[in-house]
Amino acid sequence: MSNAADYAATLLVRDTCLCLHAQRAARALARRFDEAFRPLGITSGQYSLLHSLNRPAPPTLGQVAEVLAMDRSTVTANLKPLERRGLVAVGVDPEDRRGRRAALTEAGRALLAQATPIWIEEHRRVEAEMTVEPETLRAGLRAIA
Repeated sequence: MSNAADYAATLLVRDTCLCLHAQRAARALARRFDEAFRPLGITSGQYSLLHSLNRPAPPTLGQVAEVLAMDRSTVTANLKPLERRGLVAVGVDPEDRRGRRAALTEAGRALLAQATPIWIEEHRRVEAEMTVEPETLRAGLRAIA
């Protein structure tokens, strides 16, 4: 293949690759929400993780991993700083002593209550800037996931 053909493929990927565009958008959104949550000392990923724990009963780490499309070891690593801050408690699963469950602490619930209005406002701004219908985009992303 010639250099011109190689570069043509590069341009094709740059301009049309759904994976590339999704990754770029995800990084841009994460940076934007990270900045919005900075006053609370959390990242956008931590906000999502805290919300994944906001359930009537503490979920297993496997359930959290499924919601966040992560593996359990990544969930465990991401829970550690939240646990050190006293926002999350991780304990043995009483139904299966080999497993673990994670729950928000009162401090975690309070932080989530502070963070959610920030998320609502930033999310409103993001949707207002979009050139496609947000629900159409969400439906397409859910279909892929």
